Amino acid sequence: MRKPHSEFPEWGFSHGKREANGRNQSEKEAGKTKRDRKKRIYEKETRRMKIVVIGAGAMGLRYGVLLQEAGNDVHFVDTWEPNIEAIKKNGGVHVWRDGKEERFVEISISYPEEYHEAPELAIVFVKDMHTVETMERCKPFIGENTYVMTNQNGFGGAEYIAQFVPRTRIIAGTAMIATVLKGPGKVDFIGKRGGGHVHIVRVEGEPNDFIYKVADEMEKALMHPTVQKDYMGTVWTKLVFNSVVNTLCTLMNIKMGQFAAYKNAKEMARKLIDEAYTAIDAEGIKMEETKDALVDQVMYVSEVGNPLHYPSMHQDMSTNRPTEVDYINGAIVRLAEKHGLQAPFHSMLVDLVHLKEESRKYNE
Repeated sequence: MRKPHSEFPEWGFSHGKREANGRNQSEKEAGKTKRDRKKRIYEKETRRMKIVVIGAGAMGLRYGVLLQEAGNDVHFVDTWEPNIEAIKKNGGVHVWRDGKEERFVEISISYPEEYHEAPELAIVFVKDMHTVETMERCKPFIGENTYVMTNQNGFGGAEYIAQFVPRTRIIAGTAMIATVLKGPGKVDFIGKRGGGHVHIVRVEGEPNDFIYKVADEMEKALMHPTVQKDYMGTVWTKLVFNSVVNTLCTLMNIKMGQFAAYKNAKEMARKLIDEAYTAIDAEGIKMEETKDALVDQVMYVSEVGNPLHYPSMHQDMSTNRPTEVDYINGAIVRLAEKHGLQAPFHSMLVDLVHLKEESRKYNE
């Protein structure tokens, strides 16, 4: 009797007594078994991650397309009818790189109610104010083992998601990646291929095998992820960054590089960052960057990284959509008030953005 291969006892085989002329056939079958065994091992090791991207806007499309092209099984769900219907009609999306190099990428998309599989990972890329409504529609396909990741701009997205998913299965993060939605089914990836980076962190618990698996897939997609350990520090560092460039570029209707070119831009950034850190220090949050380092980062990204980019808040303002200022600068104001402090610079910016939102009706 031939003994099972010690490394794979569950795939072992045995044969009783057989005639000499049957040995060749048995050996062929044994060879086939080995080949099948190797194939199963290979498929297990290279199995694609099943991912659903919730929100096929600018960043949702970028993440999803990159992860799909890295070999993952990606499906998109969205709630914006013109976008869904355009993508369904065309069978995919038109992708540009810095307004050039147009190409077509086939993707699958549906309304939340049309998707019935249980993904390993759901990536949420809707505006903070729409998170609860969207998650209500998506909760039927969020399985008991599904992780949900959000890289939304403001503070609150992960907290809203926690109404539907245990905090231990939520991954938060930040993205230093610029993208523009040019219209339904049309997206422009800003910056060179492989540019930018992302930070990801579990909302509760230490980094585990799954978050490192997500990081591996992101690395294959040239997204350059870093796995962090401190949820609050990770999210608030990006929020403060956004509270400067997103808001000021939106109010002034300028690109990031145009902001950086202003002679007092660095001082403006410093004032806003100092005020934010006062509230953050009172909360006891340990930030990823010092105040000086974050000021330098704002200036570098604006001047060198994405000088031709209009931030996402500007994109919302220019297309008559609500902005996320209440979840960015507004979050800083609320944190300050929680500790009996004031944040007058950020409070004024919140009012100015809302005033500009209201003023759009006069330009129609």
